[in-house]
This record gives sequence, C-alpha cells and structure tokens, in this order.
Amino acid sequence: MTVTLKDFYADWCGPCKTQDPILEELEDDWDGRFDVEKVNVDEQQDVANEYQVRSLPTLIIENDDGIVERFVGVTQRGDLEDALESAGA
Repeated sequence: MTVTLKDFYADWCGPCKTQDPILEELEDDWDGRFDVEKVNVDEQQDVANEYQVRSLPTLIIENDDGIVERFVGVTQRGDLEDALESAGA
C-alpha cells in the first residue's frame, strides 16, 4: 500500500516553517515508509482547491483507499506517526 503525506504550505507562512523540521525528521526516521508531496498553494491552487485547503499548514495523509487523516495547523510528530501507522506506513 502506498502512503502519502501531502504538505500544503506557502513560503510566507510562519507556522509552515515551524512544521518543516518536524516533517523532515519524521521522513528521515521512517526511511521511505511513506512519500511526502509538498504542495505550494500559491503555485498549485488547483490541487489546494481539490483538497479543499483553507488554512495553512494543512497536512493530509492518504493511502490507496483515500484520505486517512487531515491536520490543520502545526501538528506534532506523535499525531502524525499515529495517522501514518493507521494508513499502513
């Protein structure tokens, strides 16, 4: 099963900058068990609209069955790990 974490962000978003190191550390520690797709909402408005992103940062974890979890705002590592495990990563 493919598990993807979509990170909706903008360069001007302060909380997004707070979220980045958490995601980078998680991605390093989980060593390829899930994919990360960064979506700059200023450049990819169509994707942001498709996922109904209204606030930043928004993190969406999905697998082959669809969206498993959606987080709005800075999200702690433990919450992301729980959702990734639920998604099958």
